[in-house]
Amino acid sequence: MNTTYNALIVPAHLTQPVRIETVDTVMAALQKLVAGNIESITSRDWHVYLNDEGNRLPQNARAEVLIREAGVYLDDTLNGTAVFLGNGSRGDESDAPGHLIRLAEQLFDVPLAA
Repeated sequence: MNTTYNALIVPAHLTQPVRIETVDTVMAALQKLVAGNIESITSRDWHVYLNDEGNRLPQNARAEVLIREAGVYLDDTLNGTAVFLGNGSRGDESDAPGHLIRLAEQLFDVPLAA
């Protein structure tokens, strides 16, 4: 079973670039990326992993904008690094969807093609 996929990584710090990165999706690796325990927000064909204690981390305005522009209503602010992946068949992970990557490219004026 494959555990590595291309993720869209959106750091909270504006000095760190939004990027596509091949990530291992085992729990320990995801927890390392988000710097703690994980929570997720799910849309139709993608989901995003965040630190579940994000209130102690810097706000992630770019991830908030991306999620809202992708059509998901948010009640709260998002904090810390956001790791976007696709929803595969049977509940598996998959690569971050192309439409989400293209939206991030437009919003943040950065080429991300993997």
